[in-house]
Amino acid sequence: TRIEYIDGAPGTRVKMFDMGNLQADFPVMLTLVAKDEVQIRDNALEAARVIANKYIAKMVGANNYRLKLRIYPHHILREHKMAVGAGADRVSQGMRAAYGRPVGRAAQVRPGTKIMSIWVKAEHFEFAKEAFRRASMKLPTDTRIEIEKGAELLKGKI
Repeated sequence: TRIEYIDGAPGTRVKMFDMGNLQADFPVMLTLVAKDEVQIRDNALEAARVIANKYIAKMVGANNYRLKLRIYPHHILREHKMAVGAGADRVSQGMRAAYGRPVGRAAQVRPGTKIMSIWVKAEHFEFAKEAFRRASMKLPTDTRIEIEKGAELLKGKI
């Protein structure tokens, strides 16, 4: 549902979408790609972003990579809370106007959607791969890592 029509929609928990050295040009680009159709909640995206950024910054240094989150959690999730316990039938309206309250946000992802990308030097390829492996553990779908740029520089590493 469009955000304009929903009162009290929560903001996104994702703090940053671009990290690392944004000015430099790196020869190798890897992308984390979703394999399934799924909704990824904003807190899962933030957890994946934090773990990938922390690992790659520690291993290669803050100026030797660029990390970009490629999806935005536009979709607003709603929950229809049902009253339970004694006297709940007098309080609740049942399924009348059961639209629910906004509880969070999610990004709707289809197979082949690019979730995040990382640019590194060829010698840091293994660290970037490990950062994506750790990030994928935080996501509710199977993922694959694609080398979009610089595959010719990685002879013997792929």
